[in-house]
Amino acid sequence: MNLHAVNAIYRFEMARTRRTLLQSVVAPVITTSLYFVVFGAAIGSRINQVDGISYGAFIVPGLIMLSLLTQSISNAAFGIYFPKFTGTIYELLSAPVSMLEVVLGYVGAAATKALVLGLIILGTAAFFVDLQIDHPLVMLMFLILTAISFSLFGFIIGIWADNFEKLQMIPLLVVTPLVFLGGTFYSVSMLSPVWQMVTLFNPVFYLVSGLRWSFYGQSDVSVWVSIGIIVFFLTACLAAVAWIFKTGYHLRS
Repeated sequence: MNLHAVNAIYRFEMARTRRTLLQSVVAPVITTSLYFVVFGAAIGSRINQVDGISYGAFIVPGLIMLSLLTQSISNAAFGIYFPKFTGTIYELLSAPVSMLEVVLGYVGAAATKALVLGLIILGTAAFFVDLQIDHPLVMLMFLILTAISFSLFGFIIGIWADNFEKLQMIPLLVVTPLVFLGGTFYSVSMLSPVWQMVTLFNPVFYLVSGLRWSFYGQSDVSVWVSIGIIVFFLTACLAAVAWIFKTGYHLRS
C-alpha cells in the first residue's frame, strides 16, 4: 500500500478544514447549541422526563447523530466532487494510486472531521445538561462506524453528483428529515401504533436508538439490531464504492 499517497490526500483534506474553520466547525457547534437552547431549555422546561431521562439530556445523542451524519456526508461528498469539478480527478486516476488508497484518504479525512466535531458537540452539551455515558466504548464504536459509513455514503454522492444542486439534495431532502423523524427529539413510545410502525422503516432511527443506549442504557430497539443496521450499511457502501471504481462510473466521463 502506498501510505505516502494516502497521507497526502488525508493531509490535503484536513488542511481544507483548517482553512474553512468557521464553516466546518464553528457554524455546526453554534447550530447545535441553538437546538439545546430552544428544545432543551424552552421545550424541556415543559417536559419533565422522557423514559426517566431529563428532556435536555434525552436529545443529546440525537443531536450528536444529526451533526455526525450531515458532516460526514458533506465533507466526503465535497472532497471528491471538487476534483471532478476542477478536472484534477484525472491526475488522481492516472497516478499510481489504488482505489483503496483513494478511499482511505478521502473517507478517512471526512470521518476524522466528523468525529472531532461530534466530540466537540458532546463537550458542548455538557455545558447545557448533566450527561452520563453508561457505555463509553459502545458510544465510541457507534460514532466511528457511523462516521465511516456515512463518509463512504457521501463519497458515493460526490461521485454521483454532476452539479452542486445534486450534491446538496440527498443530505438536505433525505438525510436531515430522516434524522428529525428518527426519534431525535422524542421517544417512539410517544407515537401512535401506526407511526411507530412507520418509524421502524427509518434506518436512522436505529442509529439514534443505539447511540442513546450507549449513553443511558435505554433504547427503543435492541442495541444489537442497531449494530447490525450500521454494519449492513457500511458493507453496502463498501460494495458500491468498489463497483464505482471497477466500472469507472462518473469518473471517466
